[in-house]
Amino acid sequence: MEMKDTRSGFGAGLTQIGKTNENVVALCADLTGSLKMGDFAANHPDRFFQVGVAEANMIGMAAGLTIGGKIPFTGTFANFSTCRVYDQIRQVVAYSNKNVKICASHAGLTLGEDGATHQTLEDIGLMKMLPGMVVINPCDFNQTKAATIAIANYVGPVYLRFGRPKVPNFTAENQDFKIGEALYLEEGTDVSIFATGHLVWQALEAAKKLKEEGILAEVINIHTIKPLDKEAILKSVQKTKCVVTAEEHQMNGGLGDSIAQLLSRELPTPLEMVAMNDSFGESGPPMKLMEKYGLTSKEIITSAKKVINRK
Repeated sequence: MEMKDTRSGFGAGLTQIGKTNENVVALCADLTGSLKMGDFAANHPDRFFQVGVAEANMIGMAAGLTIGGKIPFTGTFANFSTCRVYDQIRQVVAYSNKNVKICASHAGLTLGEDGATHQTLEDIGLMKMLPGMVVINPCDFNQTKAATIAIANYVGPVYLRFGRPKVPNFTAENQDFKIGEALYLEEGTDVSIFATGHLVWQALEAAKKLKEEGILAEVINIHTIKPLDKEAILKSVQKTKCVVTAEEHQMNGGLGDSIAQLLSRELPTPLEMVAMNDSFGESGPPMKLMEKYGLTSKEIITSAKKVINRK
């Protein structure tokens, strides 16, 4: 299995749309290399703006560029893309419904050695609460590239979240990414596993091991957390009668929270969440941190067995 980082998928997607859409512009807060925006900058210097360590100003500039018909993609770490500039995003992007694409790398616990101050685990919750904001969290290089291309054609504010570590690149190359449409990866009848981002691969690994024990898990990739594919979720849950959610984010405010709200209104169902449980991270190797904080296939398997017993 090829291993590739999702931030490089963003860079590849940005490069492609830069060649085909002259209205696409890019802004970066002094992290061009980390965000893999260098190729776009080299090929389109008149459409690339290096704003320095001034993230709030970057959001304001991006909002202003939309008035002239441009499609701005902003790039920095997820922590600086959301927590540091939330007021600016709320007031000049979301409230005004500006066509800004907020692209955030180094999200979640897998930022690793940079530690808790940079490991943003609240960003999905922050962004999905903003009216009109689309929230996308792709699972691998190919899907991140496709999502980057897709959001250029969507009119309205978007938050695109991706990461630094190399992870399995298992989805189709040159796929047609559809915002808000969940993807069935594994058919099953015993439990529905809804996963997003880096946890999608872990969910597939969990389903493989569960199958060896005679448990058929249905795995669905929820790459778009808002708008949520309610129809796909309810269809799966009507069949399996129990749910596990998996994400590299706080339990409060993340994917699990969104699905729990949906099910409480439409189809009350036993549910277990694999996520950060009201805790900050710490400095360490990414995969070791994922193991320590219970964000692996092992915890998904345990949660699946637990929720099946709750039916």
